[in-house]
Amino acid sequence: MSAGQSILITDVRPYGEGEPVDILVRDGVIAEIGTGLSAPDDVERLAGEGAIALPGFVDMHTHLREPGREDTETIASGSAAAALGGYTAVFAMANTDPVADNSTVTDGVYRAGRDVGLVDVHPVGAVTVGLRGKQLAEMGMMAAGAAGVRMFSDDGKCVDDPLLMRRALEYATGLDVLIAQHAEEPRLTVGAVAHEGPTAARLGLAGWPRAAEESIVIRDALLARDAGARVHICHASTEGTVELLKWARAQGISITAEVTPHHLLLNDSRLETYDPINKVNPPLREESDNLALRQALADGVIDCVATDHAPHASQDKCCEFAQARPGMLGLETALGVVVETMVTTGLLDWRGVARVMSERPAEIVRLPDHGRPIAVNEPANLTLVDPNRSWVVAGDELASLSDNTPYEAMTMPVTVTATLLRGAVTARDGVAANQGAESGPDEHGVIA
Repeated sequence: MSAGQSILITDVRPYGEGEPVDILVRDGVIAEIGTGLSAPDDVERLAGEGAIALPGFVDMHTHLREPGREDTETIASGSAAAALGGYTAVFAMANTDPVADNSTVTDGVYRAGRDVGLVDVHPVGAVTVGLRGKQLAEMGMMAAGAAGVRMFSDDGKCVDDPLLMRRALEYATGLDVLIAQHAEEPRLTVGAVAHEGPTAARLGLAGWPRAAEESIVIRDALLARDAGARVHICHASTEGTVELLKWARAQGISITAEVTPHHLLLNDSRLETYDPINKVNPPLREESDNLALRQALADGVIDCVATDHAPHASQDKCCEFAQARPGMLGLETALGVVVETMVTTGLLDWRGVARVMSERPAEIVRLPDHGRPIAVNEPANLTLVDPNRSWVVAGDELASLSDNTPYEAMTMPVTVTATLLRGAVTARDGVAANQGAESGPDEHGVIA
């Protein structure tokens, strides 16, 4: 949809509430909401067919692999996966090659995402040079660059030096940016490949204790308190982390946290087959952790869902468990997992889904045009969901260049039928579309 063009979305229910309405969009902004809206014949029309309309999703944690591992994902393929999953903005982590530890790389990622145009791609800057945990990266220059980097993380590695982390938080306070921590005390996870518990012990897999995560969570909460900084905990995975977050919030500490879809649904019982598709960092925990994380998300103790979408080549997964790379695909399946674990269980309604997948992540990273209410004069970043149409996951049919999904052959209970970024349709009926494209979809369902 070109600039200035209008679109009339008919027969949708905002937040799944009330009777169906129509939404008229002009110049990327919601102009009218009502029943029986009319528009000139040349206005594009999108039949909602009773779909639920939600604010476009925001993913604080994804890996697009470009630059460096374009064999596993590119900004274009990852953007397509995001649009098909209902996302209108994603934050691309810094563990690329070269590492996104300077404005040349972060600005390049930002411009590439803008050129693709399917989602707003926001690069995450590295906290330390080369992710090596020895020297602070050029945070100020990245924040001042074209990308306007607003979040920094060494995700994949923990900033384990407490003095360096303290300095990072102090600088972040002055720059008004967010530090997102991969909470893992590395001295507790040497050689670890699976959650430390009865399952790993029986299977002969080196155990990864909950304390490795929880010790960093509480340390960084205290450091953020003293620095007056904001700190965000990536992929919270344990019941103990939930309790520590409650304590920190009670002290007035500015700490937020995310949970991944796989930590809501999957647990270490899946390790029985030794299938490396189930290897992830932090590891799949126990069912008690699943339940605690779900309740924490419902209660707002954990703020949001983030996919930690991590594509890997087949040779990095088709090997013995201990040697496999950790990570799972997540962008196209996230909503289905959230509905399965949170909506069908009664823990969240559709307003709650909007809160944890759109509104809160946008607030945390301070994206003014995303996570906004579905209302007149608000940006038309929208996701349409058919709550009655299920689909079966097949890794080789996903838009990602990789197929390492743990949900192979699993039925997802709902379907994203369309995604709109500033009024432009970026995905519709399982096909992602580059704006202005004229050719048909390729093998990944992307219009080139």
